[in-house]
Amino acid sequence: MAKKEKFYTVWKGHNPGIYTSWKDCKAAISNYKGAQYKSFTTFEAAKKAFNGNYDDYKGKKTNKPMPSKALLQKIGQPNYHSISVDAASSGNPGIMEYRGVDTKTKKELFKQGPFKQGTNNIGEFLALVHGLAFLKQQNSDRIIYTDSKTAMSWVRKKNCNSKLTETPENKEVFDLVRRAISWLQKNTYQTTIVKWETKAWGEIPADFGRK
Repeated sequence: MAKKEKFYTVWKGHNPGIYTSWKDCKAAISNYKGAQYKSFTTFEAAKKAFNGNYDDYKGKKTNKPMPSKALLQKIGQPNYHSISVDAASSGNPGIMEYRGVDTKTKKELFKQGPFKQGTNNIGEFLALVHGLAFLKQQNSDRIIYTDSKTAMSWVRKKNCNSKLTETPENKEVFDLVRRAISWLQKNTYQTTIVKWETKAWGEIPADFGRK
């Protein structure tokens, strides 16, 4: 079997750039304190990363297999007349934040956090409700994407079924949860909530890049 081609992005090294062999990449980072580098499966991805920030790619899997044409044909393309929401939590519980972005441009539309002692599921739930309220306020007919089935279920049930215990440290998180539940109970909305197809489309545009 032929060896898969890889491209190496070096943000910090003796000679930053994009390399097509590990040998050349290694020479560019060897004995360089604080070297920043990562491998990619396509030149386009490596170039995009080089023009971006290392912190956005650090610790994130970038060599995932490409989806099959059959899967893409079955699922189709994302609807870009939409917004996307996501959350990130460093620990469970841990420091949590969430945001919503324009699906096509990735322009940030809202962001909340960081909050102490939150969970990713709670963040996904809050992001989804915030997105619904945002679109209703804008009188927008855009759909909303989330990659969390849990958040979709909680919104459907108008309740947050987290097992997290409320403490003085995370009171702010629970205040937001109570506010979100109250909004769901008191408001109606026409917005369609759609599951983001990560396997076909990659990470949701609102992703914080910390996986």
